[in-house]
Amino acid sequence: MACGSCSTKKDKNGVPLGCKSNGNCSSDGCNKLTVFDWLSNMKLPQNTKPFLGVEVRFKNSRKAFVKNITELPIRIGDSIVVQIDSGYDIGIVTLTGELVKVQMKRKKVKLEHATVHKILRKATEKDVNLWQQLQDKETDIQIKAREIALRLGLSMKISDVEFQADGTKIVFYYTAEERIDFRQLIKDLAYQFKTRIEMKQIGLRQEASRIGGIGSCGRELCCSTWLTDFRAVNTSAARYQQLSINPQKLVGQCGKLKCCLNFELNTYLDILKDFPKSDIKLKTQKGVAICQKVDIFGGYLWYTYEGDWVNWHKISKEKAKEIIALNQKDKRVESLELYIDNVSNKQDTSLNFENAIDQDSITRFDHKSKKSRNYKSSSKNRSNRSRPNTSDKSQSKERSSRQKATRFNDRKHQSSDVNHTTKNTSSRSNKKKHITNKGNSSTTGTNNSINKSTKNNRVRKTNNSSVQNKSTSHKKHDKTT
Repeated sequence: MACGSCSTKKDKNGVPLGCKSNGNCSSDGCNKLTVFDWLSNMKLPQNTKPFLGVEVRFKNSRKAFVKNITELPIRIGDSIVVQIDSGYDIGIVTLTGELVKVQMKRKKVKLEHATVHKILRKATEKDVNLWQQLQDKETDIQIKAREIALRLGLSMKISDVEFQADGTKIVFYYTAEERIDFRQLIKDLAYQFKTRIEMKQIGLRQEASRIGGIGSCGRELCCSTWLTDFRAVNTSAARYQQLSINPQKLVGQCGKLKCCLNFELNTYLDILKDFPKSDIKLKTQKGVAICQKVDIFGGYLWYTYEGDWVNWHKISKEKAKEIIALNQKDKRVESLELYIDNVSNKQDTSLNFENAIDQDSITRFDHKSKKSRNYKSSSKNRSNRSRPNTSDKSQSKERSSRQKATRFNDRKHQSSDVNHTTKNTSSRSNKKKHITNKGNSSTTGTNNSINKSTKNNRVRKTNNSSVQNKSTSHKKHDKTT
């Protein structure tokens, strides 16, 4: 476990509390390409020595097998110093014991091989501090190396940089579609960083496994957690699984088809052996039918007649085989409608939960006002009054006859009242006319007096205006003289 970068709390001594083995994880669960040691609890038989091979992980997903010649007490999660061709390097132990022998046999690696290096010692605190300081410089070195590659006009992508633990060599991992002449690049990098330079070309899938990430399923990438061998993936794998050929959904972060398309391919191929081939046409008296869809798990096929592409006919695989067998004997079936499976409609068994406690309403804690209650009761009474009882027809007829009689009597009383009021109004109107005639005679006299006064005022105004005009004319004449 990467205890240095563990996100759990730490005690006074700096040991992560989440790691129950006091800083030495026995499962290596936080690292890439981890292997569960299912032989760790088994004891070796007597007079047998433990296997000297050890699996070590370096940066990201780079792993190697080393020899523990000095038989040091090593456990999973320990940092060890490994001797290499040009100095030494530091790695973390990921697997020990008999399971390493199984892994080496699977990958065809022998313990006596020259590529299997030796373990020098356990890493000290000084070695680990120097190693971490070099790792902190890797991001800046990667940015500068990309700038140099762009300046030289090389079509390559430097995806990762790895420092050797002793600081004597830097390894650059890059991806490129074509072969690149990077001799000038190595010279510039060696002059810039003053160390030995090594360039390694990797594929797009190896790049994704080293960098890591989250897939569309929400989990970590398979290539960075447990997948080690990258097999070829074709679009036929998607066709066998009845998937739509959509490159946005079938392509992973590496730009290639997803490796998980091969995981369930064998099960689909085994099931499809019982199905008739989809390219076989069914010959009937009504016409030739073509397969449009296959339901692998349900065991059904959908066929349509040529020319009638709208109507689909659902047929089981057994009946489709019968029709094909008859066609091979030069016999034709009347129609596909005779072989359609009448699937019974399933009853709706979904449970409808009742809201007995009124938990879903938002206003369940609000106090209802009395006005609203009174209004509701009054509205109910009105509605009940407006709705007569249809059951008792005799009562409704009696009520209607009574209402008509009362309406007729009301109209008679209203007509008599109207005649009486018209007589009174006529007498009152005659009295008003006599009074208005007297008033009109008096108003005519007053109007004549008002007209005489207005005429006199107009004459006075005209005389004053003539006098003013004369005075202004004399003033102008004086100014001109």
